[in-house]
Amino acid sequence: MDVDAFLHQLLSQRYYRDQAVHVQTLPERPAEFAEVPGGLAPALQGALEWQGIRRLYSHQAEALRSIREGASVVVVTGTASGKTLCYNIPVVEALLESSLPTMLYLYPTKALAQDQLRGLQDLNRKELGIKFVAGTYDGDTPQTHRRKLRDKGNILLTNPDMLHQGILPQHARWNRFFTHLKFVVVDEVHAYRGVFGSHLANVLRRLDRLCAHYGATPQYICCSATIGNPQEHAERITGRSMVPITADGSPRGPKRFVFWNPPLIEGEDAAEGAPLPSDPHPNPLRRRPTPPVPLPQPFAAQHEAPSPFADELPAQPSPLTSSPPHLFTSSVPAPSIQPPPPHTASPPGGLRRSSLREATNLFTELVKDGVQTIAFVRTRLAAELIFRNSRDLLRPVSKRLADAVQAYRGGYLPEERRSIEGRLANRDILGVASTNALELGIDIGTLDAAILVGYPGSIASLWQQAGRAGRGHDESLVFLVGQTAPLDQYLMAHSEYIFSQSPEHAVIDPDNPHLVIGHLKCATQELPLSLVDAQRFGPYAEVILDLLEEDGSVRRIDQHWYWASTDYPAAEVSLRTLAGPVFTIQNESNQVIGTMDEVSAISQLHTHAVYLHGAETYLVRELDLEQKIARVEREELDYYTQSIQVAQIRVDETESEQPWRGGILGFGDVTVTTHTPMFKKIRFHSKDSLGFEQLELPPQQLETVALWYAPPPEVAQEMLRRQVLIGEALVGIANVLVEVAPFYVLCDVQDIGAVVDANCLGKEALFVHDRYPGGMGFARRCLDRFPELLETARSVIKECRCEDGCPSCVGSPVPAFALTDLDAGVRGRLPDKAAARLLLDLVLGDS
Repeated sequence: MDVDAFLHQLLSQRYYRDQAVHVQTLPERPAEFAEVPGGLAPALQGALEWQGIRRLYSHQAEALRSIREGASVVVVTGTASGKTLCYNIPVVEALLESSLPTMLYLYPTKALAQDQLRGLQDLNRKELGIKFVAGTYDGDTPQTHRRKLRDKGNILLTNPDMLHQGILPQHARWNRFFTHLKFVVVDEVHAYRGVFGSHLANVLRRLDRLCAHYGATPQYICCSATIGNPQEHAERITGRSMVPITADGSPRGPKRFVFWNPPLIEGEDAAEGAPLPSDPHPNPLRRRPTPPVPLPQPFAAQHEAPSPFADELPAQPSPLTSSPPHLFTSSVPAPSIQPPPPHTASPPGGLRRSSLREATNLFTELVKDGVQTIAFVRTRLAAELIFRNSRDLLRPVSKRLADAVQAYRGGYLPEERRSIEGRLANRDILGVASTNALELGIDIGTLDAAILVGYPGSIASLWQQAGRAGRGHDESLVFLVGQTAPLDQYLMAHSEYIFSQSPEHAVIDPDNPHLVIGHLKCATQELPLSLVDAQRFGPYAEVILDLLEEDGSVRRIDQHWYWASTDYPAAEVSLRTLAGPVFTIQNESNQVIGTMDEVSAISQLHTHAVYLHGAETYLVRELDLEQKIARVEREELDYYTQSIQVAQIRVDETESEQPWRGGILGFGDVTVTTHTPMFKKIRFHSKDSLGFEQLELPPQQLETVALWYAPPPEVAQEMLRRQVLIGEALVGIANVLVEVAPFYVLCDVQDIGAVVDANCLGKEALFVHDRYPGGMGFARRCLDRFPELLETARSVIKECRCEDGCPSCVGSPVPAFALTDLDAGVRGRLPDKAAARLLLDLVLGDS
C-alpha cells in the first residue's frame, strides 16, 4: 500500500482533529542467511525448493544445529519469521532415516493445528522419497481417521485439551506412538501463561511419565513470540533444560506505527458514530478534497525506532517517570495536516470520543481504499460493534465492500471460523474485527494494516498483533488507538515506552494445589503413582494424595497410589479455567450458536441481556444455571447491555505482613464475593443509558490470593485534617494500579482485580487480587514491585491535565473489555483525584 498517500488523505478528513499524536517509522530489516553444517538431505532440499525456499535464515540454521546435537530448544523470533521450519526440518530428517519415529505437535487451538497441517503436507512429497502419515487429532476428527493416526501416524497435530482428555487416559492404545516418540513440539509457547500454561505444565508432566513407562525420552522444540523470559518460561512448561534461539534472521518490510488518540468530547461529539458538529454531511467518513500538495519525503517522525522485535530492543530502564517528549513531528508541509504544538495536542486528560468509533472510522477508510485490514479488540462485543458499524457505513458506498467485512471471535462455531480464515487468505474479506483469537499464527494471508483498539495489555502481545500486518517486503501500517484508560493515555503521551521496553515475563504456577489435585487424579488413573512420580507434581503432591486417599478417590498400596474410583477424572478438569463449566447459547430453534464460560455467562447472558452474534442482536429469554444453557431469540434491538457488579473481600489467612513507609503491606489468602444486582441498557452509537433492571443471581465466591496495603495512621489523620476521604483516594489509586500492572507482569487487566475495604484490617485498605482460584502469581509479582507500581500510578495521575479526575486517570470507567470484571463496582466510580495524589505524595514523598 502507499502509506504516505493514505495518511495524507486520512488527515484531511473532516473528522480529523489532531488524533495522530505520534508517527514512528520502523525501518526495513534485511534477511540473514546461514548454512547448516553437513547441509540438508537432497530430498528435503528439493521439497523446500519446491516451496521457493533455497536458503535458511540464521535462526533456522542455529535451531537445526542445536536439535541435531540432541538439545531441546526454544525459538523466539518475530511473527512470520519461519519458526515452523525450525521443527518441520528436523522432523522430516528423522523420518527420512526411519519410518518408526513419531512426533507430537501441540498448538493452543484446533484452528492453528489444522492450519499448520496444510504447511506440513507441502513437505510430504512421495516423488522425492519423503513419505509420512500426519493429521490433526481433535474433537472434529472422524473415528476412522483417529484409528489410522493412532495405529499408523507419524506426526500428530493436536491441542493440550485433546492430549489431556483423549490421549493420555487411553495411553495403552497409543503404546506404539509413545514408544517411538522422538519430538514434542510446543508451538506458541508464550500463549501458555496463567491458568492455561500452569495446566499444560502438568499435562506434560503426565506425558513424560508415560513416555518413561514406554521407554522414550523425547526432545522438546518450543516456539514463541517475544516475551521477557522465554527460556525460563519454556523450561517451567516442559520441565526440560532449553537452548534459546533468539537472533531473528528473517526480513521485515518497513512499518509505519501511528499513535491515534481520540479527541476530547465537545458537546454532541459524545455520540458514538454521530456526525461531528462542524460536518454538514450525515456520513462522518465523507472525504474532503485532498490538498494537492506533494509529499517530499515519507510521512514519518524525524527519528526512527529500532526494529519492533524484542531481540533487537535494548533493555533500558523504564521511562515511565520521564517527561513527555514532543508527541508528533512531521515533514508534511500541508498546513491542514500539521498537528498543534505539544502543549495543546491531545492532552491526556478529559473524556474522549469513543475508541471504537475512531477505530471504525479508520477501519472503514482502509477497506474503502482496498487495504486488507485487521482490527484487534479486547472483547467479543467490541468485535461485533466494529463489524456492525463499519458494515452500516460501507453499505451506502458499496454493497460489495459492506459484504467484505467480518467479525472473528471465540464463541463462533468451528465451521464459521474456518470459512472466515479461508476468505481472508483469498482476500474475499478486506476487513476483519477480531479478538486475540487471530493473534496466533493462523495463516490468513498477507495483511496490509492492523488497528489495535487499546493497548493489548503487554508489549509482547502488542508486537504480536502489529506483526499481523506487513508479512512481505512492502510497507505496512499499524494504528494504536488510545482508550480513555490511564494506561492507554500514558502511552499516548509516552510513545517512547513502546519502542524501548523489553517484553514482559510470562507467569505460571504449575504447583498450584487447585490445579495439581485434578492432574494427580488423572495421573493415578493412567498409571499407579509411585513416590518418585509424585515428586514430578510439586511440593504439595504427597499432601494432596493423602487427602484423596481420605476421600476414597485413591488407595495406597506398597508405596504406590492406585485410582480407586469409577469416575473419568480427565473429564472433570478444564485446562482453560480453574473451575466452571461452559454454557451453550441456543436460539429459538434450539440450535447452538455459541458458547461462553461460566463467569462471563453470568455477567453477559443473564435474563434480558443482549447477546451479539454476527452483528445481529439476540435477547436472552432465560439463563438456565442448572443445565448451563442460555436461550436467546433474534430481535432487532437498538441497545446492548452491561452488568453492574460489586465485590467484598475477606482475609482468610495472612502469609506475610510487614511495615512499609509507615503503613502495612501484606499478602495472603482471601475470599472475594461478587454480586450482580442489576444491569443497564445502553443505546448503540449514542451510548445513552436507557435505564437499569434488577437481577436475582446467586453470588459468586472466589478463593484466591491478594496483596493489601493500608496507609500509615498519620497519613489518614492528615487527610482527615484536610477533610479528604482516604477511601476515595484508595479507589482512585486502585483504578490506576489495575491498569498499569501489565507494565510489570505479563497479565491481562482481567487477570487481576482491586477492592477497597475498611472491614478486614479495621482500617481503609487497598487489595489487589488474582482473579483465579488459588492465584496464578500475579498479585505476588505486584507485591514484589509495589513501590514501582505506586510511582507509576502517581506519574499517571500527576501528568493527566484534568482538574478533578477523569477516565484517563483515577476515574477509569467500566471499559468495553471489563464487562466481566469482578471489581466493576470499584472501577466504575469517579473518585477524588486530588485525594489520590495527596495520599501518594504523603506516602512516597513530594516530587
